[in-house]
Amino acid sequence: MSLAQEMFAIAPATGKANLSASQLKLLSGKARWIFRVAEAGFPTAPTIALTRAAWEALQGERTRRESKLRTHWVACLFKLVAKDAQPPMLVVRTSAASHNGGLAPAKTGIAAPAKPEDSVDPTRPLAKAIKAAFDSYGFGPGWTGRSDEDRGKQIVLVQATAAGEIEQFLTRDASTGAMGPAPVQGAPLPRLPESVAALVALVDAKAGRHMCCTVAITRGQVVFLSARPSQVSVAAELEAAVDRVNRKVWSAQNAVSRVDPNRLAQLLHPRLRSTEGTAPIAIGLGVSPGAASGIVVFNPEDAARMRARGKHCILVVTETGPADIEGMKAATGILTARGGMSSHAGVIARITGKPCVAGVRTLSVDAVEMVCRIGDREFRTGDRLTIDGSDGHVYAGQLSLAQPHIGGAIGTLLGWSDASRTIAVRTNVETVESAKTALSFGAEGIGLARSEHMFFSPERMVALRRVILSEDENDRSRAINGLVDYQTGDYSALFSTMHGLPVTVRLFDPPLHEFLPRSDEEIEETAASLGLAVRALRINLERIAEVNPMLGHRGVRLAITYPEMLQMQMQALMAGARAASETQNEPVSVEVMVPFVSTATEVAWVRDRVNAIAANSGLLRTDRVRFAFGTMIELPRACLRAGDIAQMVDFFSFGTNDLTQTTFGISRDDAPTFLAAYQRKGIYERDPFVTIDEKGVGELISIAIQRGKAANPKLKIGICGEHAGDPASLKFFAGLGVDYVSCSPYRVPVARLTLAQASA
Repeated sequence: MSLAQEMFAIAPATGKANLSASQLKLLSGKARWIFRVAEAGFPTAPTIALTRAAWEALQGERTRRESKLRTHWVACLFKLVAKDAQPPMLVVRTSAASHNGGLAPAKTGIAAPAKPEDSVDPTRPLAKAIKAAFDSYGFGPGWTGRSDEDRGKQIVLVQATAAGEIEQFLTRDASTGAMGPAPVQGAPLPRLPESVAALVALVDAKAGRHMCCTVAITRGQVVFLSARPSQVSVAAELEAAVDRVNRKVWSAQNAVSRVDPNRLAQLLHPRLRSTEGTAPIAIGLGVSPGAASGIVVFNPEDAARMRARGKHCILVVTETGPADIEGMKAATGILTARGGMSSHAGVIARITGKPCVAGVRTLSVDAVEMVCRIGDREFRTGDRLTIDGSDGHVYAGQLSLAQPHIGGAIGTLLGWSDASRTIAVRTNVETVESAKTALSFGAEGIGLARSEHMFFSPERMVALRRVILSEDENDRSRAINGLVDYQTGDYSALFSTMHGLPVTVRLFDPPLHEFLPRSDEEIEETAASLGLAVRALRINLERIAEVNPMLGHRGVRLAITYPEMLQMQMQALMAGARAASETQNEPVSVEVMVPFVSTATEVAWVRDRVNAIAANSGLLRTDRVRFAFGTMIELPRACLRAGDIAQMVDFFSFGTNDLTQTTFGISRDDAPTFLAAYQRKGIYERDPFVTIDEKGVGELISIAIQRGKAANPKLKIGICGEHAGDPASLKFFAGLGVDYVSCSPYRVPVARLTLAQASA
């Protein structure tokens, strides 16, 4: 396309714009909507567009006495003049695909050039305004680092000034999503002619999102000037999407494809169940909705470590800045002493969907000493706080949270998404409460029940430590029997809650040190419970201590070295399945998954014992229990030897958290201290623990699936790491032919929508 073709009318004063395919591709931001509205026949202020490349070429020829490019430019300007009319006053606007605070505002009241040379002379009003508009693209985040080709395609609009009062309104209500015209936030809705309704419907249909329209009104006549997207809540977006389907503007599939899954999580936050009898210790500004409870932390690194360990935390700081973003993403909630709705904390919290209370004047933070004071109360790392980002209240301790449920527009949208989705979505839970939450979000089973998480209550931990540390066989046997009783009830309740949906139970997979006492107090209590001298217990603990427990005595290694623990788990599983099957009509679907395997011989050893215990239960001879055996693939060697392993199992489930850790050789707990620097310096584009590394970890998964399926065509494939709730990762997994993904309950809707979009 020639540079002359990069100067063209998108809404000529007479007739219609006839744009080539190349010119249509150049339209972005306001230019697109001006063209679409004018094309539809609605009165529109005459407008022309030119690219930076064309403008720079005009400037290069500015000193020539004659220039064909300048002649074409002047001809374009005349397309702003109505037939038999005088040249109008002009307006210059930027027109970017995305809004940026550094862009120049519209420059109005510009006189038309008196002669051709004035139209390109940067000391004259029109050219000066155009130059300022293009220059503004070079400032602010988002505009630097662009390629020369991208910069050359940036456009500026020159528009004829329309007579009348200038008014603004939204095409839809920012809170409810109802069809407008609706007021712009902070301003009353102006009195508008009835013809605005047609413009609203037109722009809404063309843009498919909330738009802020600018018009000129003279004696009831409306002239369209421009429109730009308006940021609104995801709830309003969903209501609008459903309404467009109901109005037959969109199909259901259109609605599914147009909603950003990353924003969906903002609707899925818990709220405080009750605050009766509990007074807040401080009140700030609720700048991002939802309630959160967690352990107090004072820096992003500690927040990331807490998240890596599966714990909720509240990031408490004086105020946040760009360096805190990774910690804000990792935290369950954010509390700041300074800031308001438009502060860094408020903006980022709303984007990431995290509850946030800001501007708490009674809060003071000493990040060096790791202590904060709220009024006359002091809190240190490890203490707990609860915040309500809806009303700005802060509470000491951990308050009970009520879980959200799916209904209304989000329920409708997810129902449509399920119609086109081919990959099942399960959840990672261990408790009945979490399972019910996941089911309310549409989970189709449990893809990861981490059995070790069922043992973190004090009385169960004592029994488990007795199994690990006792040197008396009879004592160990009694402890195991006690654990069977505990887990039988757990499994029975979980199976009953799932009503026949598959439940994948992972055999014990914690680093052994997580079971063992650490503090002097814990060691003394454990010694007393085991009937051992404290010194003897310390010697025993030193004997089994590990330098690198994440690569030590865990997973399948525990099952092999402590076969009585494997026996206990399987007995509890089958007893729980029996109990559940006696109280429900649906058959219980049990899937046993052995973790952290690296060889086929490990899998074979565990499989033989698991199958023997399951067969001895007698349940497999009935139709009350469906049983499957599989393995968690989370080590590179297991990926490479997947063909050997696949012959012994019914399913693979990829534990992408540990597979990322072992592939990169990066500790998940320690990574936050340097990964942020890697990203800032462009060494890593993304955090591989958040979004799957397609070229490394992803290739290992692909290899394992190919080799596994070749050896066992009936092999089922699942993904159960945290990446299963990340939209970018899910799109990658969808291309690998997986059968299901499993993520945390609050990510289930995100996975449902993303996978529907990936299969469209």
